[in-house]
Amino acid sequence: MPKRKERIDRGIKARSDDIFALTSWKEMMYLSGPRIIPIALVALASIFFPPYWQRVLLSISIFGLLALSWDILNQSGMISLGQSFFFGVGAYVSGTLNYYFKIHPFITIPIAVILGGIICTATLLPLVRLRGIYFSMTTLILPIFLERLIEATKIFGGTEGLISLDPLPHHLLELYPIIIILFLVLFGFRRLMASDYGIILKGIHDNDQSVKSSGINLYVYKAQVLFLASSVGCFAGAFLTHIYLFVGIPVFAMDYSIIPIAASVVGGVGTFAGPVLGSFILVPLSEALRQFGGLRIVFYGLFLSFFVVIMPDGIFPQIKRKYQQFERWVEIN
Repeated sequence: MPKRKERIDRGIKARSDDIFALTSWKEMMYLSGPRIIPIALVALASIFFPPYWQRVLLSISIFGLLALSWDILNQSGMISLGQSFFFGVGAYVSGTLNYYFKIHPFITIPIAVILGGIICTATLLPLVRLRGIYFSMTTLILPIFLERLIEATKIFGGTEGLISLDPLPHHLLELYPIIIILFLVLFGFRRLMASDYGIILKGIHDNDQSVKSSGINLYVYKAQVLFLASSVGCFAGAFLTHIYLFVGIPVFAMDYSIIPIAASVVGGVGTFAGPVLGSFILVPLSEALRQFGGLRIVFYGLFLSFFVVIMPDGIFPQIKRKYQQFERWVEIN
């Protein structure tokens, strides 16, 4: 008899979807385990890792925030190729306020988040009417345009940038806040997309004309999502600026655009947890391959190609499927 493979939800998954999960410790742990365990592992790593790998963990968090920023735009129907635009604007706003006006980083970083988000939103708002590759190509051009503008006009230090910025008051503030913000943004975005507001954003992604025909103003929602995404990217740039004590045109480097997209592809686009997981894979991999010099790009490319071909959905959907479901072969009548 011919057979086919089918997936069935595990019994504990079906039961824990209801409020009755509150009556069973096992089912409560089933729900909370995937959330508590990663946070606990990252907390332990931040304590016991040597200083070099603590810096790597810092980079993971930075790229994780950029990947989350990219993913929420993608889920709202806006595919961005210019996360470095958000990153660079946040870095320059915080850096210039600190360099020229001697404002403390505790003040410049929040200002960079709000003001940088407004600047990025105002810049991209006229472009939200563009669809598909046209919006993507425009976001790719913006950081390149700003690089050349700063280089040609010599503003904000020109190619040399602004140096000797004020550091954060304590070395503990260089790692723990960014990790906390990463998880807060992760869980916040997940809750947002699970709400009625998120349903509208997903509708815009799937069929924006249908959403528009129902009387919903697409551009208001897209502007709001742009502000959320750009604010997260600006925070990443502003925070890292006061770690490296420097801001210059390298903050518009393509790495800050390409790695977040690659992390999302490897981890799983449209899941939020997937892009963060991808960052925890790609950033340490990039550091581990640094010893190979130019060949590092070759190995990096092969690794990405493997995931695109073998796991097009990404790692996180595979893990989630195994955790929540089991497979079995059934006969076809």
